Amino acid sequence: MEEKKLDKWLRQLTLSVNLLVIGILGSTLLLLGHALGIFPLKNQEIPGIASSGDSASRISSTGVWQAPQLASLPSNQEGDLIRYGHELIAHTAVYLGPKGKVRQISNGMNCQNCHLKGGTVAYGNNYGAVASKYPVFRNRSGTTEGYEKRVNDCIERSLNGKPLDPDSREMKAMVAYMKWLGKDVTNGASDKGFGLLDLPLPKKAADPAKGKAVYEAYCTRCHGEDGKGILAENGLEYTYPPLFGENSYNTGAGLYRISRFAAFVKANMPYGVTFDNPFLTDEEAWNVAAYVNSMPRPEKDLSMDWPDLSKKPFDHPFGPYTDSFPEIQHKYGPFGPLISANK
Repeated sequence: MEEKKLDKWLRQLTLSVNLLVIGILGSTLLLLGHALGIFPLKNQEIPGIASSGDSASRISSTGVWQAPQLASLPSNQEGDLIRYGHELIAHTAVYLGPKGKVRQISNGMNCQNCHLKGGTVAYGNNYGAVASKYPVFRNRSGTTEGYEKRVNDCIERSLNGKPLDPDSREMKAMVAYMKWLGKDVTNGASDKGFGLLDLPLPKKAADPAKGKAVYEAYCTRCHGEDGKGILAENGLEYTYPPLFGENSYNTGAGLYRISRFAAFVKANMPYGVTFDNPFLTDEEAWNVAAYVNSMPRPEKDLSMDWPDLSKKPFDHPFGPYTDSFPEIQHKYGPFGPLISANK
């Protein structure tokens, strides 16, 4: 009887040893294959949110900034506020649009129409560097601005709306979300991917007529021939935002400068394109930016902007200027002579 127990125990021991050896050999072969590039190992990502959750992994293997994951947020009051901030950025119009459930102060666009996927996309006008820079002196206002001023600038310009109460829960939530996104970024960080792509300047003026052809070929299926976008089924926000017309961004928005619009579409459009695999040529990006920004849209009083005229961007399309070049050249280029004259 004892011999049978011993025999059974020895067989179980032999099986366990064999399984252990197979496991070690399998792991060794997998790691060897990964080292040789045969079996690439990938981290699982949450759709719509860039991967990375801590300071050690906020920079991807290519040196491009990655946003922290919403799933990493704690289940407490602070985490809830940040999650609400993300919800407000992603679905601004649901809460603050013409039929907003909290306030009715904006045009129906969402913040993430211009700051893609909640401000997390590399070169998608993201918020990665905001926390490390603000408060900051801005030449447009000639004052030092905090987070609340930045948020309200977007609401008043890109969303053609009215300012949000700085002490409101909604403002506090959006600010908390922006701070959280950039929590691991230091001022002057060398990561790639912050803000917008640095697009080479065209040697000749951008052409709205050629840009119309680009728009009709690649943009109408989402934004419509009339530029009015596509309203979502809930009737509260846009699946694809209006690029011109009464419900689009106004003449004071950052994307009304064609260098900003061209950089945005080059790295991100048509929808689904990424900065490292662009679709449009540089010339097409500049031309479609010229076309879109030549179309009618709401106007904004900019008389208080750029108190120091010498600090105006080269492509700010409204005078006065410190140089003698006309508004149309400041809007469409060529920009080389403007930059040289203002050095």
